[in-house]
Amino acid sequence: MAMSHPPDHPPSPTPAPSGETGARLAPSRTVLANGVVITARETRKTPAVTINLAMNAGTVCDPVGGAGATFLLSRLVDRGTVRHTADELAEALETRGISLSIGVNRHQLSIVCTCLAEDFEAVFAVLGDILMEPSVPEHELVIRKGEVLTALAQDEDSPYVKALLELMVLLYGSDHPYGRPAKGTVASIEGLARAQLLELHRAFFVPSALSAVVVGDVAPAQVVDVAARVLGGWRATKPTALPLASPQPAQARRRLVVPMMNKSQADVAYGFTTIMRSDPSYYACSLMNNILGQYAMGGRLGDSIRERQGMAYYVSSGFDASLIEGPLMIRAGVAPGNVDRAIASIDEELTRMCRDGVTERELTESRQYMIGAMPRALETNAGIANFLQNAEFFGLGLDYDVRIREYLAAVSLDDVHAAARRLLDPGRAAIVIAGPYHETA
Repeated sequence: MAMSHPPDHPPSPTPAPSGETGARLAPSRTVLANGVVITARETRKTPAVTINLAMNAGTVCDPVGGAGATFLLSRLVDRGTVRHTADELAEALETRGISLSIGVNRHQLSIVCTCLAEDFEAVFAVLGDILMEPSVPEHELVIRKGEVLTALAQDEDSPYVKALLELMVLLYGSDHPYGRPAKGTVASIEGLARAQLLELHRAFFVPSALSAVVVGDVAPAQVVDVAARVLGGWRATKPTALPLASPQPAQARRRLVVPMMNKSQADVAYGFTTIMRSDPSYYACSLMNNILGQYAMGGRLGDSIRERQGMAYYVSSGFDASLIEGPLMIRAGVAPGNVDRAIASIDEELTRMCRDGVTERELTESRQYMIGAMPRALETNAGIANFLQNAEFFGLGLDYDVRIREYLAAVSLDDVHAAARRLLDPGRAAIVIAGPYHETA
């Protein structure tokens, strides 16, 4: 719930409880009167600060017929604002040795940078200006459209990207936000006008959709004070929630070939829709996926297909539960003559895991690997900021860095076996092969 303090008297940050929970990060979280969420974690290792601003306005917000609009906007937000030109913004950052990382995924557009602690206030003001009032100059729009069109041409020539895009269409359908290409198409990008991008910004870039995470050599009270002065006066109407339908469960196996006969390697994308991030079986599914295609040299898939059979240049799996049922994807790069054998081997490994489950050793080692990766992920200010931003987006709590260990420790062999049986039915898989491959009867 937003607090009712005026912007010039910001609310005091509320720290996570630490003694009874054993929280190691123990960040503070404050909600400004206009709905902006501020999460701060003070560290004193270096005199630097990472700022991570995430707006809940990802590619799912693209207008009908305007695929790629949010991606294009992400390339333009720092190219001029109502108050400052692109050159002025660049000078304000570059003179301080700062480069921005601006990215967009299905649900969020993010702006991330690291600056010296002494520059924090000035830099945060620049980022606030970029986020709140981009002007989208026409001449910059022309340049950025050209860059996106070049990227689309490169994607069209990449078997790896083509297999991924076509798999998402098979899993979700071409009209679903998850099935639409994030960068759009040549036609949709060419058709987008400045007014459409400004309307997209007006509709979805609002205070209540912003999460600001600050980690580094700055006190949480100062973070809240600066954020309140920069963002506290921002007012905008909360957008109507976008409908986001769950995908239809697959009833049969589907297979698509994308011929790219001028390539030397075929890329296979093999996948399923799975579960929401809020599903109680999330941690069992995560461990199952780690054992299947991540741990050590690529899990069971890597051991079988790459190491023992020597059929793949690479093979791995990825699990992306989200606000709706996200995908589990197996990716493999193989010689054209090995495509059918590689897919048969994937089928075999999935069938074996569904039938027999995993071993105690596999579960123990995978759990230790995932828990052991936590300290490494939290070694830097940027890593901590990314972790806290993810926890905020999914509502995981301020002590999630402690509780995730408990969640993983609670997963049993039966839990992992149940996750495999639930998600990994080869008879309902979607498979895309992109590259120099001919379908055989």
